[in-house]
Amino acid sequence: MSTINRKEIRQRVHKRIRRKVAGTSSRPRLAVHFSNQHVYVQIIDDVAGRTLVSASTLDKGSEKAQANCDCARSIGALIAERAKAANISAVVFDRGGHIYHGKVKALAEAAREAGLQF
Repeated sequence: MSTINRKEIRQRVHKRIRRKVAGTSSRPRLAVHFSNQHVYVQIIDDVAGRTLVSASTLDKGSEKAQANCDCARSIGALIAERAKAANISAVVFDRGGHIYHGKVKALAEAAREAGLQF
């Protein structure tokens, strides 16, 4: 019997989500990715195939480089500010195969509080 690890399961779920969720120029996709140490967020126009806005814990504006709820909350607020600067107000949320709980929920709520609509 073969065993499937959690990463492969998350990737399968993400593929299933991506069949339904796509970003357009009027409503781009807010993609979330978590590594063991960092949080990455991008706003992507899938029709044109380009990233419009991005933010991560690797940016100089973020104080800590951790992948926890506090950092996810700060990155959510940062991506919303950058989206407003790029005249983006509404997005489609792509949770990247992760459960909408903990870090993903904190990031999404912070982005909503800062003005993004999804």
